[in-house]
Amino acid sequence: MPSQPHRKTIKHYHEPGHLHELTFSCYRRLPLLTNNEWKTKLSRCIDKAGEEESFQLAAFVFMPDHVHLLVVPETSDANISRYLARLKQPFSKYVKSQLEESKSPLADKLTVRERPGKTTFRFWQEGPGYDRNLFEPKTIAASLNYLHTNPVTRNLCPRAIDWTWSSARFYHGESPGRQDPKLPTIHGLPPGTLEDLKLD
Repeated sequence: MPSQPHRKTIKHYHEPGHLHELTFSCYRRLPLLTNNEWKTKLSRCIDKAGEEESFQLAAFVFMPDHVHLLVVPETSDANISRYLARLKQPFSKYVKSQLEESKSPLADKLTVRERPGKTTFRFWQEGPGYDRNLFEPKTIAASLNYLHTNPVTRNLCPRAIDWTWSSARFYHGESPGRQDPKLPTIHGLPPGTLEDLKLD
């Protein structure tokens, strides 16, 4: 029998009380997330997916070519794969419609030929991305610091709190009383998660 093409797979393990650090990239790591209107739409997709699949957002950062999320499952049967699908698919459809409406050449660039006679629009890199379970306080603190310093490491801003599209200001007391409506709703960490640990 002919061999089936190999596709990269990843298993999502869920243990009650564990947070998940999720990373997914734009198609071919292209810097597609530079449009503020698109990033605001992505925020709304994150909110809706969280409501539909019972996930709270603890932290995030939108980079030009990828996204990091730290999420908290609210139920024991929370499904990461469904959450990501409900987040990524509506956003991709939105971007496709925007590009087609404006007749942007980017629409063709992101339309790939899967097989003869079949093409598909691809905003996100194919595959499930990266998923890591976090439960140790030091590991969670390290994840938060890594997310928030990503823009600084990439020389996009001098300080983590200067990058609008992350939860850095939420954790460093720099955000206003009312969260920025452009950003996804940040619920923070479950009470007692970090205990006495301090973020950098």
